[in-house]
Amino acid sequence: MLTIKGPASRYCDGRNRRSFLKIGALSFGSGGLTLADLYRAEAANATDRKHKSVINIFLAGGPPHQDMWEIKTDAPSEIRGEFRPINTNVPGIQICEVFPKLASMMDKAAVIRSVVGCRGGHDAIQCLTGWDNGSLRSLGGRPSIGSAAAKLYGPVDPAVPPFVGLAAPTRHVPWSDAGQAGFLGSAFSPFKPDGPGMKNMTLQGITLDRLANRRALLAELDGMRRDIDIHGTMEGMDAFGQRALDVLTSSKLVDALDLSQEDPRTIEMYGDGKPYKYQYDGAPTCNEQLLIARRLVEAGVRVVSLSYGRWDSHGKNFDLVRDHGGKLDQCLSALITDLDQRGMLDDVVIAVWGEFGRTPKINPQAGRDHWTKVSCAYLAGGGLNTGQAIGATNRMGEEATERPVDMQEIVATLYHSLGIDTQTTTIADPTGRPQFLVDKDPIAELVG
Repeated sequence: MLTIKGPASRYCDGRNRRSFLKIGALSFGSGGLTLADLYRAEAANATDRKHKSVINIFLAGGPPHQDMWEIKTDAPSEIRGEFRPINTNVPGIQICEVFPKLASMMDKAAVIRSVVGCRGGHDAIQCLTGWDNGSLRSLGGRPSIGSAAAKLYGPVDPAVPPFVGLAAPTRHVPWSDAGQAGFLGSAFSPFKPDGPGMKNMTLQGITLDRLANRRALLAELDGMRRDIDIHGTMEGMDAFGQRALDVLTSSKLVDALDLSQEDPRTIEMYGDGKPYKYQYDGAPTCNEQLLIARRLVEAGVRVVSLSYGRWDSHGKNFDLVRDHGGKLDQCLSALITDLDQRGMLDDVVIAVWGEFGRTPKINPQAGRDHWTKVSCAYLAGGGLNTGQAIGATNRMGEEATERPVDMQEIVATLYHSLGIDTQTTTIADPTGRPQFLVDKDPIAELVG
């Protein structure tokens, strides 16, 4: 808790100044660690490196690889399914008909049709770390990409957390995992806007619902700082406490989360993803989270993770893909366009993928079941060599026959786009032993 004591003057709502300032704790992760503690842990690791970012979009439940980026037109009807391939703006590359907007910008992306190494867990951990749940479990587990970036680089801006998890809570809890800090500890956990950290950013009754009145908010924050300075408490705080206060008295993070400040035409371009269908125990198709992700990286966040939709299509697979796929086509194409127009696309890599693929054979419920032998991924931006389709599966979509790409290679590519060399970079675990971030190299076709 960041507690700043002052005189007990009273506000019209009955709160006194002292209790008001005590609201200023901003906690991260599940341990209730204060922001000042976080900054102490990060201080030795902050650098002046150029700001690169990752937006990691998790398609929870396992998206059907053969109904997205590699349509199997030559397979029997019980394998092939209902979708047709459409041409993209890159000659020779076709993708599913539900992605017409993404097809028109294939030159800015790469699809991977031969992802291997899926362990089969219904969770995001491999997409967030490259490892399964058992790796270094006795030490706390492997850190996610965002936690490692926070450890190695620190914040870009003192008022903005380096790692933010936007995933809304889900009934199947692992599908809303924003990424764990693992053996790095709670200081490097993601900031979650719907968690206790955001609740602690409520200043004297001013919440996100009242952010339309920007003048009132800024007046409250300015008044808070003036009162602190008058009573000399700023001088008595250490540097880390002052940085924590900077977050609480800066509107930068709150502004990034406030879509009322966004151009209505941009909001319309992304859409809202409603009505939410096929959600069940998973995440909604919240298109606005992709727009918030852009606003966050623009504000200085290094890694944003989010969960989009619920792709566990044991039944009505084709109806689900039409719904989720069409909505994803709108918001993902909007994100790529938005970043490109702002000159940010080369500095922000976007990953879109799930924990495994779906069975080649369609079941009696018109669904596809779990399939760990092969999966798929979509990458855009980040200065990568885009305009490619990497790898292929056999005629039935059963296994990779060309250029198998391990899940760790994708994670290594995301690290590469952040400027982190996974071949040489290590982080010491609690025993002092250096640990490499992943065991595989980045995808040569994308970074060579």
